Amino acid sequence: MDLESVKRLLERGEEESQNASIDAVSNKAKFFDPFIWEGIQFDVIEPGRLVCSLKVPLRLLNSGNFLHGGATAMLVDIIGATTLHTVGGQTTGVSVEINVTYLDAAFADEEIEIEGKVLHVGKAIGIVSVELRNKKTRKIIAQGRHTIFLTVPSKL
Repeated sequence: MDLESVKRLLERGEEESQNASIDAVSNKAKFFDPFIWEGIQFDVIEPGRLVCSLKVPLRLLNSGNFLHGGATAMLVDIIGATTLHTVGGQTTGVSVEINVTYLDAAFADEEIEIEGKVLHVGKAIGIVSVELRNKKTRKIIAQGRHTIFLTVPSKL
């Protein structure tokens, strides 16, 4: 599937080709990860803890002109999963649960800090808390918890 077909599929939900599929879109386009990751700076990386900063870009704003709730949830998702890597967590996994409590707003060009902390890593499950704060005022924007089923390598 070419990128124009992927673009049309994402914009209108139309399949332009008999070969088009969600798998093809997710494997070739990888649209959402770069959409969120762009602009994130890693400030602290240590075992069980990850601190990042992000200047809130226009592309992540909602119609009220503040950080979109879906973008906030995706930050909890990707920062949570990445934080697990700091303790040797699997590089792949499946989200079991993502919980986000929205407490304040973040506006365009404000710098936010995103901190992930590993709460538990077992043989099959990893749990991470993620907090988003205004970097200047330290006011909490959102708190989240991400539970991930860690894929277990086959013994075959």
